[in-house]
Amino acid sequence: MIRFTIAAAALLLWAAPNRPAPPAGHAVPQGRPFRLVLAPSGNEARWRVRERLASFDFPNDAVGTTRDIGGAIVVGADGQPDSTASKITVNLTTLQSDRAMRDRYIKGRTLEVDRYPTAVLVPTRFLKMRTPMPDTGTFTFEIAGNLTVHGVTKPTTWLVTALGKDGGYTGTAATRVTFEDFGMAQPRVPILLSIEDEINLEFQFALVRDSTYHG
Repeated sequence: MIRFTIAAAALLLWAAPNRPAPPAGHAVPQGRPFRLVLAPSGNEARWRVRERLASFDFPNDAVGTTRDIGGAIVVGADGQPDSTASKITVNLTTLQSDRAMRDRYIKGRTLEVDRYPTAVLVPTRFLKMRTPMPDTGTFTFEIAGNLTVHGVTKPTTWLVTALGKDGGYTGTAATRVTFEDFGMAQPRVPILLSIEDEINLEFQFALVRDSTYHG
């Protein structure tokens, strides 16, 4: 029985194709690199904070939005973002909510857009992502990335729900941060009775493949 087992193992080793093992610590390439750019429409960045105003009996969500967004994401052959070539930039000077007074305070005193006019996200890694990235259908994953706001850069993780269609992707990405994370003071005005420290950041995206990119 022992002789038979040894002989069978030797036969299997002899018959197996002579494929070199991938280098340690390197992923096997999954495809060609590609570049995703923002579509002409369908992109919006939002901040959302729970507040209570003196004129209301109950707390409500203050929401600021802008569609002034630029950038691109390059996905490498390993299915991961190329952080040296990927960046999403939001123009904070164009943020608007339903109250002009709030907008002036947030942009002038909290974000200080005269000194820090943009927010920048540099994706560093896809987490819980199927490889290769699906081309069709709805899927969820996470993006780890470095977010710079108010002159401060912090690592963040975004929960993403995406729909692949016609070579592009639409969906939403969301994360939570605090005023303190980025060295920003919470608003303090008489009309504002209370405001939570937690800020919900949301990115509604529409990305298309850059046909001129050849990696």
